[in-house]
Formats: sequence, structure tokens, C-alpha cells
Amino acid sequence: MITLGGGSAMVWYTYRMESLFEAIASMDLAALQTAQDLEIALMNQKGYVSYYFMDGNPEWLKQLDIYEKSFSDLLGKARKIAQDDATKAILNRIGTEFGQYVASKDKVISLYKEGRRGEGVILNEKVRGMFFSIVTQCEQYKDINRNRIDATLKLSQERARRLRVFALTATSIAAGLGALLAFVLMTQILGPIRRLALEADRAGGMIKAGNEVAFLKSRVRGLIEDAGATHDALERSREMLLQSEKMALVGKLAAEVAHSIRNPMTSIKMRLFSLERTLDLTQAQREDFEVVSKEMRQLDNVIRNFLEFSRPPKLKKQKINLSEVVDDTLQLLKSQLDLHNVIVERNSWPFLPEIEADPELLKEVLVNLIVNACDAMGRGGKLTITEEEANAEQPGKAVQVRISDTGPGISQNIMEKVWEPFFSTKEDGTGLGLSIAMRIVDEHGGRIEAQSKEGEGATFILTLPAPGGALEDA
Repeated sequence: MITLGGGSAMVWYTYRMESLFEAIASMDLAALQTAQDLEIALMNQKGYVSYYFMDGNPEWLKQLDIYEKSFSDLLGKARKIAQDDATKAILNRIGTEFGQYVASKDKVISLYKEGRRGEGVILNEKVRGMFFSIVTQCEQYKDINRNRIDATLKLSQERARRLRVFALTATSIAAGLGALLAFVLMTQILGPIRRLALEADRAGGMIKAGNEVAFLKSRVRGLIEDAGATHDALERSREMLLQSEKMALVGKLAAEVAHSIRNPMTSIKMRLFSLERTLDLTQAQREDFEVVSKEMRQLDNVIRNFLEFSRPPKLKKQKINLSEVVDDTLQLLKSQLDLHNVIVERNSWPFLPEIEADPELLKEVLVNLIVNACDAMGRGGKLTITEEEANAEQPGKAVQVRISDTGPGISQNIMEKVWEPFFSTKEDGTGLGLSIAMRIVDEHGGRIEAQSKEGEGATFILTLPAPGGALEDA
């Protein structure tokens, strides 16, 4: 209730202050400014009359007419914003006296024009008295508006003082109630919570005073997370075990079937080769023959990849320079790159450390990555290959090859699947190329990873260990 009351009072006070200052800005300040403008317009009229009497220039009379009209307009404006009878009365007096003053002043000017300066001087003394009477009335009008502004400010200060008294009183009451609430919390809530926390601290750790709730929260969250993680781990282990058993059986049967199929296929290829050389075929028959031969080569390629995947690669390590392996690979794929109209950009460090690796197997990895990039880009595109020395978490000092293409990229929902065996986005793909590449890199103690955003191309990063200590962080 105290907080609600204090907040309501503050909101009410802000609205009151807003209305007060709006009143000052819109009415009182406008009236004060009008009073000052009236004085200025009146003073200018007297000045132009004096100028005319000095040199008789009719231009001064034109300026005089302008300021007479300005005074009348300002007087009308002041009457519109007058707020009380006293203000209206003094404005009426100013208007009456100004009319008399203008008439008498015009008569004095006429006497001067007619050459009756003596009569004009006598009448001018009377006009001067009228002028100073109007000035006095304008000062009174200005004082009325200034006093109204001062009264409004005093009212605002008084309300602010009352609000401060109210706020201090409410704060004192709230402090007393807060102390009472703290006592109740300590004795009725925090005490039992601390005892519960001590009982829950099975490890016997020290619990800092004031952290009991956080400690209990962390313990409960930890128990929930542990239970959930354990359950998820058990489910995953069970699924992986069943899947591993299935895959082992399927792999064994598939390897035997592949071996059994490959021998007859070899015989079929030999027969086809012999028939192609001995038969006199028409153009249509030759085209059919070439289609059959192409499909047989595709089947043989699928079976060969599968057999390579089913057995671990046998490494023949030697000291090599990775840039030379990249050179050989690009030379090997030159015709295919030209066929796809792909631009190749090389970025290589001048002195890369030698590594222990099997150049033929690494060449197979690079061929897979580059061919996949060409297929993804179709015709045209740019392939950027960067070879550099880099830091890696595993295995320390490393040599790295980055292969970036300008293709459509890899969507996030299939990013993890590209390394799985038999998964392919190409209609005629076997889905074994990247799986074999990963196994070869793993056998070298390195790693291979992909980075891609859909529509922005893909980058495959091949990291291989190099002899020597770990590099300093860049």
C-alpha cells in the first residue's frame, strides 16, 4: 500500500507539474512577452515621432504607422489571453489611453506640418504625459503577469515540499516494515532452508551464509540434469548398440556380396570389351553398347568404393610436402576442372613443414573434396585452395588445407549427415566419398571438418599433424 500510494502520488504530482508549467508556458509567459512587446512598440512610436520633429522626413511617419498597428495587434492579443477582470480592466485602460494618445499625437504632427510649432509644443507636453501614463499601465500589466508566474512557481514548490514530507514518512514506515519482514524471513523461512541445505550437502562442503537457496536450487537442478542425462545416455547407448550390431551384420554380408558380385562383373566387362572390338555395330547399337559399358563402370566404382570403405586403409607414410600433393591433384583433375569451367585460386605459405603421410591416400581425399565442389558448383564458379601452417587442438603443430567453393552451400539440417556412409545429395553418388576421406584423415591422426551457410558456398578444412611443438596462438 505504501509503494502504491507513493507511486500514485508521484504520478499525480508529475501531472500537476505538467499542467502548471503548461499554464505558465502557454498563458503567463505569453502574456509577459506581450507586455514587453507592447512597451517596445510604444517606445518605438515615440522615437519615430522625435525623429520626424528633428528632420521632417516623412519616412519616419510611415514607420510610426507600422508600430501603431503593431501596438494595436499586440493589445488585441493580450485581451484574448487575459485571465481575470483586473487584467482586462488595465488592458481596457491602456487601449483607451492609447487611442487618445494617437489622436493627440496626430494633431501635434499636423500642427508641425502647418508651421504652428508653438501650439504644437504646448500640445506635445500634454501628449508626453499621456505617453508616460500608457508606459506606467504597461509596466503594471507586466507586473501582474510576473506576479502570476511567481505565484505559480511558489505553489509548485509548496506541493513539492509536501510530497517530500510524504515520501520521507513513507520511506520511514517502509524501512520499519522491511526490518520486521527481514526478521520474519530469518526466523521462519531462511532458518529452515539453511537446515535443509546442510542436510542436502552430502559432500560436506562449506555453505556460505546467504547462499542456501542458490545451493538448494543448484542441487535440485543437478539431480534433475543428472537423471535426465543418465536416461538419455542409456537410451543412446542402447540404440547405438542395436545399430552397431545391425551394421556389423549388414557390413559383413554386404562385403561378401560385393566380393561375389565383383568377379562376375569383371568377366562381363572383359566380354563387353571383346564384343566391342569384334562386332560390327550400327550407330544406335554402339550408343546402346556405350550406355551399358558406362553403367557397368558405375557399378564397378560403387562396389570398389564399398570394399575400400569396408576395410581399413593401409598407410604407406613418407615425408611429403602437402603443397606438392595439392599440385599433383590439380594436375590430375585439370581436364575435369576445365570441363566445369572452374577458376582455381591458390594461396600457399612459402615454406610449409613436411609431414609424415601417405601421398596417394591424401590425393584420394583431395580428389573427393575437389570433385564434390565441382559437382556442387556445376559450370563456372571459383575454387579457392589455401595451404597454411596452423594451430590445432589435436595434434598440436599442424598443416592445414582449406578448399572453398562458390556453390549453393550445405543446409544445416544435413550438415552432420554428409559424413555418414551411403548418404549423398547426388542422384548417382555412392555416399562413400566423404566417409572414406574422413577415415583416411583419422588414420593420419588429423581431422576434417566442413563449414557452410546455405547459399554462400562451402569450405572443407583438412588438418594434418606436423612434427615439432605447438605453435603460439595467433
